[in-house]
Amino acid sequence: MFIKAELRQMGIIPSRVRKKPKPLFGSAGKRIGAKDISVFTRQLATMLTSGIPLVQSFTIIGQATENPRMKKLITDIRGEVESGSALSESLKKHPLYFDELYVNLVEAGESAGVLDEVLASIADYKERIESIKGKVKKALFYPATVVAVAIAVTALLLIVVIPQFEDLFQGFGADLPAFTRMVVDLSHFMQQRGWLLLVGFVGGVIALIQLKKRNKKFAHFLDRISLKIPVIGPVLEKSALARFASTLSTTFAAGVPLVDALGTVAGATGNIVYEDAVMQVRDDVAIGHQLQLAMQQTGLFPPMLIQMTSIGEEAGSLDAMLSKVAAFYEEEVNNTVDALSSLLEPIIIVFVGVVVGGLVVAMYLPIFQMASVM
Repeated sequence: MFIKAELRQMGIIPSRVRKKPKPLFGSAGKRIGAKDISVFTRQLATMLTSGIPLVQSFTIIGQATENPRMKKLITDIRGEVESGSALSESLKKHPLYFDELYVNLVEAGESAGVLDEVLASIADYKERIESIKGKVKKALFYPATVVAVAIAVTALLLIVVIPQFEDLFQGFGADLPAFTRMVVDLSHFMQQRGWLLLVGFVGGVIALIQLKKRNKKFAHFLDRISLKIPVIGPVLEKSALARFASTLSTTFAAGVPLVDALGTVAGATGNIVYEDAVMQVRDDVAIGHQLQLAMQQTGLFPPMLIQMTSIGEEAGSLDAMLSKVAAFYEEEVNNTVDALSSLLEPIIIVFVGVVVGGLVVAMYLPIFQMASVM
């Protein structure tokens, strides 16, 4: 009734008012991702730099946003800002999309009166971080996909194709070669109990993920092991160093005190081993140690990064020096991923060839054996 009265005051006489039905599977629109937040930050920084008031900037960005979930998020933040809340306080109410680092940087920008500059820095930072994440995912996704396809093809051959050959072999009336017999036995296992392998694998992956989330010691063990994996380890290490340098550079340039900056930087490294190391560095800096000395004591940071940090501290340009270090390690990640792809491609081809080719040879061995006897 209230809605009908409001519409009549606007000169609209509705015949019927119905509540909009909710979508069957949650709220409409795709999930809000890191890229959406990065684009939003860039747009907001551009609006503020152009002199457009904050609330009006939210209105313009919201109208141009197609994703309903993102539009609702922007509308909610705009409403909170209109009611008198600071932008940082409004963002803090949405921790799923704006982490502690983001909120702290915005709060520092508001305090210093340079919110537009800080938002532009955050946008640059998030774009760099997403680029690094993309490179790391590329390094891990390609070999994992090819191996998964090879396993699927092998399972298909064992379950569907090899039984057809087995029916043919039974008519030979001769003993099968040992290699062929082994493959046939494996085919029997896959047909009868192959589902156990699938359930065990899926269950193991889920258990591993949950255990890593709930047990910090186990997560630390996994992340430390991952850093020692040949070829993959250097990519993860350089990625963590790039994210550390880039995040610390951005927070320090925004005016966040070094100890506070290190506290928020720790979680941005993407690796719990480096997260613990950064927290140790923060504790040492808090009691008066120099940053470069505290980093050296962890034994995890390379000499080049420590020396560049030392130079930045002495020259009073730590943020600029760390930005250069971040750019260096980002380029290192790019080069390592490209080299990794070139190195893994022939290895994967050989692996697939050996697995699939071995099955084919096993099936044709009895035919070759019969041909030689005849």
